[in-house]
Amino acid sequence: MYRIFIVEDDISLAGAMKRQIEAWGNEAVCAKDFQNIIPAFLEYDPHMVLMDIMLPFFNGYHWCSELRKISNVPVVFISSASDNMNIVMAMNMGGDDFIPKPVDLGVMIAKMQALLRRTYDIGNKISVIEHNGAFLNIDDATLTYKDSRIELTKNEFRILKTLLENKGRVVSRDTLMNKLWQMDEYVEENTLTVNVNRLRKKLDAAGLKDFITTKVGSGYIINASNSAGR
Repeated sequence: MYRIFIVEDDISLAGAMKRQIEAWGNEAVCAKDFQNIIPAFLEYDPHMVLMDIMLPFFNGYHWCSELRKISNVPVVFISSASDNMNIVMAMNMGGDDFIPKPVDLGVMIAKMQALLRRTYDIGNKISVIEHNGAFLNIDDATLTYKDSRIELTKNEFRILKTLLENKGRVVSRDTLMNKLWQMDEYVEENTLTVNVNRLRKKLDAAGLKDFITTKVGSGYIINASNSAGR
């Protein structure tokens, strides 16, 4: 069963698409807040996005571009603007296919099934952990925040991933050291402090100040809320 995220402001069409998708044994959710597509996408974690081009606030090209910063999930554009220029633009912005309006629901399902087979037979969906607008990409060990893309070392990635997986809870130094022990070479305790300090400098430079808090004698924590301090 696949999860499909429908970003279409025509309520009647969105409902018809949802019913057709569910009739074929899959799940579907329709976007409601067209100013906050990314949080809804992350919460639902879909296998595919059906994206209208003309939307309130920001168009589908904008949202596809934002999605491509954090995910390779297939995006199928849907639009009445089906001239060659818009189709080429949709593909250049990261789209995987294009369905013209008025939508033939049978054609839509056929295109979706073909794209889902191609995508998930090779399992190339990118996993992401999000916290307060920062997106940790599990597959390529990068952190994206606003317009910044941060390249992380293996140690920095392991530390940040562990902290994000336990946000709101203190992670002991021993736990983090065990993560670093996955490497072949011996890791001294001071290495953890050095790596955390380097990671903090990268986060600070990107605008993520006080993202990691030190709990003296215990370890480190990423606060579940926006408030943090060292």
